[in-house]
Amino acid sequence: MTHEVWWRLGFFMSILVIMMLIEWRKPARKSPIKSGTRWFANFGLVFASSLIARLAVPIGLTAVALYTQENGIGLFNLIELPSIVVIVLSLILLDILIYWQHRLFHRVPILWRLHRVHHADAHIDTSTGLRFHPLEIVLSILIKLIAVIVLGVPAIAVLIFEIVLNGLALFNHANIRLPPAIEKPARLILMTQILHRIHHSQVVSETNSNYGFSVIWWDKLFGSYKSVAKKTDDQLDIGLIEYPTAKQNASLWRLLIMPFQNK
Repeated sequence: MTHEVWWRLGFFMSILVIMMLIEWRKPARKSPIKSGTRWFANFGLVFASSLIARLAVPIGLTAVALYTQENGIGLFNLIELPSIVVIVLSLILLDILIYWQHRLFHRVPILWRLHRVHHADAHIDTSTGLRFHPLEIVLSILIKLIAVIVLGVPAIAVLIFEIVLNGLALFNHANIRLPPAIEKPARLILMTQILHRIHHSQVVSETNSNYGFSVIWWDKLFGSYKSVAKKTDDQLDIGLIEYPTAKQNASLWRLLIMPFQNK
């Protein structure tokens, strides 16, 4: 835990660079907006979210997890289970939590106002996986914070989960297309790029599917899995119909105020 920041930053930067290099060499789709314009807004939102989240929730999830362990707080600190079982169960439960959090952000109007910042992107690439409104990030941290306390999730499980969640979010938003020989078996477990692009479709029934950030199991279990869209992956219309122009969905200021507009 002493080197948590370096572990997280190291994995994050490595996956980000690898995905962006693959996108550059072999992109799956052409962006309708200049990359520089989108990237300034998307990465600017990351900086704003990180700053606001740190101010709003100054204590980290792993620090809370260590505190619950030391003080015997939470389910897994009250029952006797092998450490590996606790870690695996923690990862599974946290992943289910994120699935339902994501689903609620689509279904509850006030939460959708925040989450539509992510979906308004007219193109989808690695930077889209980081494009979340600061208030959504703060709410997500608070939800995970409550889960860590109630369940007594060990600090190592929190660290693993955060690294894997961020890494897979970069992976499945990447503007790449896996070879069919790899994509077909991969989608039996993982939320691949093609499956996640369906989630970013302008068709509402497709947007309200494939909520998982990592595995596809929860979508299949809870009836939200969609294996194909009405259009092919090449022709899929990405984004939100109400935000069609670059000026509307690729400006940092407009992304920050988007939840407070009535559109």
